[in-house]
Amino acid sequence: MSVTQVAAYAAPAPKAPLERTTVPRRPVGEHDVLIDIKYAGICHSDIHQARDGWGEGIFPMVPGHEIAGVVAEVGPGVTRFAVGDRVGVGCIVDSCRACEQCLAGQEQYCAEGIIGTYNAIDKNGGPTYGGYSTHIVVDENYTVRIPDGLALDVAAPLLCAGITLYSPLRHWQAGPGKKVAVVGLGGLGHMGVKIANALGAEVTVLSQSLRKQEDGLRLGASHYYATSDETTFEKLAGSFDLILSTVSAPLPLDAYLRLLKVDGAFVNVGAPEEPVALNLFSVIGGRKTLAGSMIGGIAETQEMLDFCAEHGLGSEIEVIAAEQVNEAYERVLASDVRYRFVIDTATI
Repeated sequence: MSVTQVAAYAAPAPKAPLERTTVPRRPVGEHDVLIDIKYAGICHSDIHQARDGWGEGIFPMVPGHEIAGVVAEVGPGVTRFAVGDRVGVGCIVDSCRACEQCLAGQEQYCAEGIIGTYNAIDKNGGPTYGGYSTHIVVDENYTVRIPDGLALDVAAPLLCAGITLYSPLRHWQAGPGKKVAVVGLGGLGHMGVKIANALGAEVTVLSQSLRKQEDGLRLGASHYYATSDETTFEKLAGSFDLILSTVSAPLPLDAYLRLLKVDGAFVNVGAPEEPVALNLFSVIGGRKTLAGSMIGGIAETQEMLDFCAEHGLGSEIEVIAAEQVNEAYERVLASDVRYRFVIDTATI
């Protein structure tokens, strides 16, 4: 395959509606795979970036880093994949490959900085374009295999939402005997509930209201509390070993830190656009940890997919046509999706 144009949906400028267009894809190189994209998840971070919420973006921007598809062509040096394989691509399409973190399989913390699947500049000096498109060319080392036990549509959101929750749950050793709270039951949070439950932890959902309580309990939570009820923070003081915040709005951190046990950890995987306030006595008292976590490395992403296939954990999705993407963005912002929009790329 030579450099070619592929159909895509792109934001032509910050905050502009996405529209159908074409973008270039590089030739299939020695270690590249050409992926025929079947489904692309819509992540809240797509909206942040398409609207310059996290800083100045690169436009036109084709979002999408939850990609599931089938290998259509392989480079002559490819050893990991063959034509017809079911594969996925997450948030990273390259990194320096030489720093301590890359060598340790933690490419997401690359010392030189990752090359994102979109809104980044690749090693050839051109912009990367994401999964809201029909095809993508990716190095085999940044491609993962989707197990046969996972349908491609429910697997797509695992490439960001799944690994974003799996990695901190593993790192902070969620499992039997541990009490885990998930703040927010959305695209990220619902996967946190599923994975934490499958790991054997006792799971609680902390949400603004009880509107999604039935879903939370169905997905694997043992308890569900409304944070709009002030008594929740009194009842649950000192309860949790681990709290995962999946929301992208600033929280009253001091109130949430009081919910931790001694040596407990509050881990942010949602990224508000605004700074948050903190009284340091909230971590000093109880030797508590306030932390963050960003996706996972390639090997851990494969581990997560295998784990999800073993336990029958796919994302809860609503499949849409590409022309519905702008409406879907507004519905994500209104929390009107249960729980992840997935674009059927055949409609692009």
